[in-house]
Amino acid sequence: MKVLLIGGGGREHAIAESVARSSKNPQLFAVMSKKNPGIARLCKDFLLIKETDLTVVDFSVKNNIELAIIGPEAPLAAGISDRLWNAGIPVVGPLRLAARIEFDKAWTRDFMTKYRIPGCPGFKVFRKGESGTDEFIDELGDVVIKPAGLTGGKGVRVMGDHFGIEGAKDYAKEVLKNDDVVIEERLIGEEFTVQAFVDGKTLAFAPSVQDHKRAFDGDKGPNTGGMGSYNDSKDILPFMKESDYIDAKRIMNDTVRAIQKETGVPYQGILYGQFMATAYGISVIEFNARFGDPEAMNVLPLLENDFLEVCSNIVSGTLDKINVKFKKQATVCKYAVPSGYPDDPVKDSIVEIDKMKDSLLFYSSVYEKDNKIYTTGSRALAVLGIADTIRDAEKKAQDGLSCLKGELHSRRDIGTDELIMKRIQHMKELRAN
Repeated sequence: MKVLLIGGGGREHAIAESVARSSKNPQLFAVMSKKNPGIARLCKDFLLIKETDLTVVDFSVKNNIELAIIGPEAPLAAGISDRLWNAGIPVVGPLRLAARIEFDKAWTRDFMTKYRIPGCPGFKVFRKGESGTDEFIDELGDVVIKPAGLTGGKGVRVMGDHFGIEGAKDYAKEVLKNDDVVIEERLIGEEFTVQAFVDGKTLAFAPSVQDHKRAFDGDKGPNTGGMGSYNDSKDILPFMKESDYIDAKRIMNDTVRAIQKETGVPYQGILYGQFMATAYGISVIEFNARFGDPEAMNVLPLLENDFLEVCSNIVSGTLDKINVKFKKQATVCKYAVPSGYPDDPVKDSIVEIDKMKDSLLFYSSVYEKDNKIYTTGSRALAVLGIADTIRDAEKKAQDGLSCLKGELHSRRDIGTDELIMKRIQHMKELRAN
């Protein structure tokens, strides 16, 4: 089976490893903007171009691709999925109309309101150049400012974390110079993510994962693309209630049905729901139209099914014909990033990698030259520990990080007993009040 993978980050390396494990004897082809050494080693051939470049279609036709998998959001927003389907190539990744759930936050909040999808916080959309944001921020009192378009996970700013009320007003005006903005009430609680394979009607859910956006231990420092993540050996995380997971699945099911009603096209691919567990139940922070990075690395290695069989059922609309299962194990993923990341990262620095015994390594934003690995300034390498408990998985991940040498930084606290107890205690206090 000839498979095309679009994207060149850590998430895509995890997808490539899942493709390589398939019994369908796959030949993997890739399109990526920079050569990811981990993906390249698994490929029959690859093309180094921008992932939104329409040459992707010509490359696919020329190589008789039978299935395409889109990793990042930019090609979905650019309509690459539509172009490939039009060329007769099935795609794991929604059509542009359906992918709008991720790349237009203003549309998404209005859509949730129209179809009465639960979990929508108080919000208001302001169009580019519009005024009135100061008054609405005063009305809500505690807010989150979200540019409507794609920002690589770094455009959302939270009052209390990033600025006070005057800073929120200034940032909203700054965003409105170039984009629409969504201003919404700040949710208090603990974030979690649920990802699902979707064939248009049926959703097959992975275990819940918690990502860690802050750059430094103790959830300090600026937001990043994600410094690491963990899941437990069951579907929910230690701070969650079973009802949180059930409600998240219901919301995602409702969303997929409503997208077809609104757009006229089925949602086929991956749906990522990011939720906040609060004192009053769960709320929707956002949806993504693809796997998370790093969350893909937590769930894909646990998939018991043949990944390409799941993909084939997604594109044929027959996901209900198979029982998608994940191993009941815990994982902890930790990113090694260049020193100074995200504000002033060291670039073009050599990374030495010793052999890892008990952890998996995923290449992200690095490049290879003269058989040496170099950083680019973004997240470099991810290490994953898998075990029966979070504690043991964390130890394996930390041991794996010690095999990386270079000008690198990583968070040591992700998946530790101390940080997890902090989450549990936080939710206990919120629910008690």
